[in-house]
Amino acid sequence: MSVVLAHPTGNNFVREAAIALHTAGQLTSLHLSIAACGTNFFQQIAKLPGMSEISRREYPNELSPVLSLHPSREMVRLLAQRLGMQSLIQHETGWACVDSCYHYFDQKVASHIARQKALDSVYAYEDGALQSFAAAKAKGARCIYDLPIAHWQLSRQILEEESERLPAWCQTMTGAMDSDAKRQRKDEELALADSIICPSQFVADSIPKSVRLEKPVHVIPFGSPENIPAPQPRKQHNGKLRVLFAGSMTQRKGLGDLMAAMQMLSPEKFELHVLGSPVAPISFYHEQCPGFIHHAPRPHTEVLKLMQSCDIFALPSLVEGRALVQQEALSCGLPIIVTANAGAQDLVEDGKAGFLVPIRSPQVIAEKLEILHHDRDLLKSMQAAAPLKAASVTWANYRSGIVSAVSRA
Repeated sequence: MSVVLAHPTGNNFVREAAIALHTAGQLTSLHLSIAACGTNFFQQIAKLPGMSEISRREYPNELSPVLSLHPSREMVRLLAQRLGMQSLIQHETGWACVDSCYHYFDQKVASHIARQKALDSVYAYEDGALQSFAAAKAKGARCIYDLPIAHWQLSRQILEEESERLPAWCQTMTGAMDSDAKRQRKDEELALADSIICPSQFVADSIPKSVRLEKPVHVIPFGSPENIPAPQPRKQHNGKLRVLFAGSMTQRKGLGDLMAAMQMLSPEKFELHVLGSPVAPISFYHEQCPGFIHHAPRPHTEVLKLMQSCDIFALPSLVEGRALVQQEALSCGLPIIVTANAGAQDLVEDGKAGFLVPIRSPQVIAEKLEILHHDRDLLKSMQAAAPLKAASVTWANYRSGIVSAVSRA
């Protein structure tokens, strides 16, 4: 079995998929834009001050022999972000915007595939698979499509409804701005796929029924982080419960609903902490929820410290795949308040480690927070159950699931 694995930016689940396929002896090449691996250039600069973005893209040394990098466009994107050169990274139109980087990367991988004499499978991800899959088909290879977030049709429907329900939050929902050409490209990728891998049942169910009947769909949940220090006894903060949100500060992730819920609660009882990058002026968020505390993105160890200083984690997402931050929060001993659309229904469906709430339900979020403030024994039992729930969802299971799905393809 020979598999080409390709992702333009790379992240935890790409890293784990690569390790799984390499360990199984199936990975012939791993394509990324930037990766710190072995003794390469990016590994050398990853430890320098200000290089946290590179250090997050570290891969095990054993992957060096199969690693191919295509860094130029992505390097320009990262530099343009840092320098505030918005015209270069303008949504869909900028020379170094996310879509341009994905298409450039896809073309590079397709050229590599076209040069191969023998190939069994190409494993690629949404928005970066079209040319790679076309080249794979020309070689008679199978195409494995990883869809990490809900299908665009459902996403568009939900975000368009949000634009009418909460027009002030439109500026935070860039997914609603996708062009018809981008959506058509997604459909073409899906049409070329021979099998589909999803991180949650929510994502699988979002795929059009006609596609689900035609192609195998595998649900393989991401694993929880490992080697996180055991949660310490939490300090009391003048009787307040500290509620944490972490992620892009958008209504796609339900931040508007969480802020609306906090407005229904007494500031003497609750404190909202938001960790993430604003996508609107910070003044906008303070207008929605005066008094919330903003935390800029930080190294992972500092994120864990912040989590362990809070009491509850809330992510009432409207459209998600399976946010890894939910399992990080559980590992840190935080009960989670999430929606089924956050892709983690299995983590809270028994009510032991958190609550499942409907989307667009600030009132219900507020009610759950009030319950935990009033019933501290319940809060403590959920905090104790949270790391156990996280530990039940492992990267080892994810890796075996990936190998099994690829083998069956």
